[in-house]
Amino acid sequence: MSSVVTPSKSISPAQLSPSARGWQRFRHNRLGFGSLIVFVTLFLLSLGAEFLSNDKPLLVRFEGQWYFPVVQTLPEKVFGGDFETPADYLDPFIQQQLKKNGNWALQAPNPYHHSTLDYFAPLPNPAPPTSRNWLGTDDRGRDVLARLIYGFRVSVLFAMALTLFGVLLGVLTGAVQGFFVGKTDLVFQRFIEIWSAMPELYLLIIFSAVFEPSVGLLLVLLSLFGWMGLSDYVRAEFLRNRQLDYVKSARALGLGHWQIIWRHVLPNSMNPVVTFLPFRMSGAILALTSLDFLGLGVPPGTPSLGELLAQGKNNIDAWWISLSTFAVLVVTLLLLTFMGDALRDALDPRKAQT
Repeated sequence: MSSVVTPSKSISPAQLSPSARGWQRFRHNRLGFGSLIVFVTLFLLSLGAEFLSNDKPLLVRFEGQWYFPVVQTLPEKVFGGDFETPADYLDPFIQQQLKKNGNWALQAPNPYHHSTLDYFAPLPNPAPPTSRNWLGTDDRGRDVLARLIYGFRVSVLFAMALTLFGVLLGVLTGAVQGFFVGKTDLVFQRFIEIWSAMPELYLLIIFSAVFEPSVGLLLVLLSLFGWMGLSDYVRAEFLRNRQLDYVKSARALGLGHWQIIWRHVLPNSMNPVVTFLPFRMSGAILALTSLDFLGLGVPPGTPSLGELLAQGKNNIDAWWISLSTFAVLVVTLLLLTFMGDALRDALDPRKAQT
């Protein structure tokens, strides 16, 4: 009894949806797709920064007991000390206790937290790179590599949140202007002209003096000004698409305004939104870095790329601080730029026809 084998049919690019064809073109861009993989990998690693860079061991076996200091605050007495204060795992006495009589501890690859002050460091601060601190220390004795890892995470999470709020406000205002036009568009345009003339930096300085600095306050203030650029592109797309036949057909079928916007016009107007996402993230990272450099950003003590650059400026001889921070910032912005260029080429309708 013979079985009939049907040949598999390959799907041609013409049979794919526009989004699938765009994703296929994006994947064929080696530089852009490779940048996406590298950026996502670095971001996922930074989310587990506590397991990569921490002064607390990940796992401890001490006198037959198992401990997880990375998620536990253990007093010094647990390891044979004299005090109830939290154990300092960089203390030579604690390290000796964790190595004798079959005891052991699993340390993070970089045994420093971003706030760790090594009181047992052999060199004065800021100290150059050594086997003890791979990228040296800052002027307070904190490990530069640890602050870069945590600072990268803070910058990317802040950029994602700022981009999300900016996209939501920009798409909403642009859609309303471009679809309803007339007086609605006129009023919004005049409001945007007035609002864009507000001195953003002066307002940040005033609010930072009045209120206690926080990431939430900074996010709200920057979100109030970060939506206007995207709003213009969305407005232009809606002005073009609202005149097309499928929108007129939807009106003839009795669909309401918001149904037409949500089901028909918005999905066909998202190309500029998706294309500008990496560029908006890079702009948000630069904005946070600049404000931290000026002392107007995140609260003191928060790991920040801008704060490290400011330390490099104040300590010219400590070249390792500026050089390593500059390298992280440049690589991050280059990855986002390559991703944005690849997305722009993948979603370009003129290139889609070639």
